[in-house]
Amino acid sequence: METRLVSPSSSSPPSSSSSASIPSFSPVQRSLNLHKNPIFLKPQNLSFTKPNRRTTPYAAQNMSSSDASATTDGPLKKEVKLWGGRFEESVTDAVENFTESISFDKVLYKHDIMGSRAHASMLAHQGLISEKDRDSILRGLDEVERQIEAGEFVWRTDREDVHMNIEAALTDIVGEPAKKLHTARSRNDQVSTDFRLWCRDNIDIIVACIRRLQVSLLKLAMRNEGLIVPGYTHLQRAQPVLLQHLLLAYVEQFERDVGRLLDCKVRMNFCPLGACALAGTGLPIDRFMTSEALGFTAPLRNSIDAVSDRDFVLEFLSANSIMATHLSRLGEEWVLWASEEFGFLIPSDSVSTGSSIMPQKKNPDPMELVRGKSARVIGDLVSLLVLCKGLPHAYNRDLQEDKEPVFDSVKTIIGMLEVSTEFAQNITFNQQKIQKALPAGHLDATTLADYLVKKGVPFRTSHDIVGRAVAMCVSINCQLQDLSIGELQNISPAFDEDVYEFLGVENAVKKFSSYGSTGSDCVASQLDYWTAKLDINRET
Repeated sequence: METRLVSPSSSSPPSSSSSASIPSFSPVQRSLNLHKNPIFLKPQNLSFTKPNRRTTPYAAQNMSSSDASATTDGPLKKEVKLWGGRFEESVTDAVENFTESISFDKVLYKHDIMGSRAHASMLAHQGLISEKDRDSILRGLDEVERQIEAGEFVWRTDREDVHMNIEAALTDIVGEPAKKLHTARSRNDQVSTDFRLWCRDNIDIIVACIRRLQVSLLKLAMRNEGLIVPGYTHLQRAQPVLLQHLLLAYVEQFERDVGRLLDCKVRMNFCPLGACALAGTGLPIDRFMTSEALGFTAPLRNSIDAVSDRDFVLEFLSANSIMATHLSRLGEEWVLWASEEFGFLIPSDSVSTGSSIMPQKKNPDPMELVRGKSARVIGDLVSLLVLCKGLPHAYNRDLQEDKEPVFDSVKTIIGMLEVSTEFAQNITFNQQKIQKALPAGHLDATTLADYLVKKGVPFRTSHDIVGRAVAMCVSINCQLQDLSIGELQNISPAFDEDVYEFLGVENAVKKFSSYGSTGSDCVASQLDYWTAKLDINRET
């Protein structure tokens, strides 16, 4: 299902009253409505034209942005930077190409336009621009957004970033009113606002992907009711567990991932707009108005903090990294279980690949890549931690480098979640192979020790007794349930005929009764909880 992140429609401008309304952005509009993954935008025009370096002083050029409007028919003239008033010559091509960020930050266009709509409306409300100028700006922003959505917009590297591209294009469209939009705003607070909006929306997308994976795991558990598998510690056989119990363990872990993301979203949801470069402004703006319009909880209290800290993306990437480790562990387990040595899991052809040289091979490659791509997500977090660790207050250009690790982390984690969901929907468990494997490892040994505890034997003593019983089984190549009552009583007189109710994996599983255990009643209770929480019909 394609999803889209929809910004509010501004097809009709706000009413020209003194209390002009600021566009409102509901969570529903923000969450899953623009793109399945907003990183994957439709192809956009991006100009990397390298015009000749201009030596005439910028001030003498007096060139408007419309004089250098972008076309696809011929070379683009390098235009005066919007910040270039005090500069007498342009930057070199090498510097321009090295410092541009439009090649990746153009994905923020929708959020940049959202922020500009709210900012323009607030400026008009506060009397800093006229209502007529506000309406022109809003109509122009609508046209810019339309061009971008239609793939008609030319992204120019000489306009550096998404903010300058949109502002310059807006000036081309509406002229002088566009030059008033940057009143009481800096790219420093603008980019932080855009980035928070983008991250906030993508948290919603990731949470929706986690929910789909949880539902797939829950349905997989429901299809395998009563199936007992070996449980492992140290990758050695330990105790019998219900497969449902094991699958629900991952559902629980992903639920904590959801919690971390939603907690991160709460702390992220404060508005930097109006903090300007670092010190705020002496103009009579209303930061609470723009904050409310953009769906933030409140403006950030400290203007320096607002523009300089990226802890909200560090927390976001940390949550993604923890989730990636959960996905990697799921991938590792399923890759092992799909091997001939285990043979517990059979992936369908639709989620498997073959070998270019060995015709018999059927590889669970998607889950191997899930395991492998977790390294990228963790690496993105480490990159950002190193980027931020030594920065002085307030804004530094280093922070331009925060976007690509975040974009990559989000793109990768969404891909990992989606393919894990596909895999879960296209696997079966080899019950015959699992059943044959269950007797090995004396999985009922701990249950036998619990039996002796119930007979009044101290646990450490019962542990020793059962250890000797296992040693006997190893010496004569049999299972605990194969030992006669006489053989057991020769080890300890505490054994009685009722001991056989505790032996064998089926009996062992039945004896688990503590809250959260793998006992049938406990697992049934867990299934009831998750089917209700995830709104699953157990009959389907």
